[in-house]
Amino acid sequence: MTAGQAHRALQRAIAVAALLFGVATIVAGGAVLGGRDPGYLVYKPLLLFNTGMGAVYVAAGALAWRRLTPARHASAAILVLNIVALGGVIWLYRTDGAVAMDSVRAMIFRTGVWLVLWLGLAWLNRAPRGPA
Repeated sequence: MTAGQAHRALQRAIAVAALLFGVATIVAGGAVLGGRDPGYLVYKPLLLFNTGMGAVYVAAGALAWRRLTPARHASAAILVLNIVALGGVIWLYRTDGAVAMDSVRAMIFRTGVWLVLWLGLAWLNRAPRGPA
């Protein structure tokens, strides 16, 4: 495998991970919006944010499949939005308990996933591509 092929394979793997994470987010959020009880207190604004972000994750994954630089920018924006949402969730949890610890953990996970995806895209954007 050439350096260019390895580069493209990693780019595609990141794209697929983003797409699958987005689809899983939409399915999970849609199920709860449809009435499934997740077993903990649901903070509806966070549920709506996460479900909507699932569509953004899918779009970013599709972008990552073809266009590396715009995908890196999209993943950075997603990461920042998740960090802001995580900060809000932590604040709500600490001040009035309006959100469950499960929601805090889920936002930490989402933020971590997008940190890794952004780091991967940023690295690919700087790595020499070589011939395909």
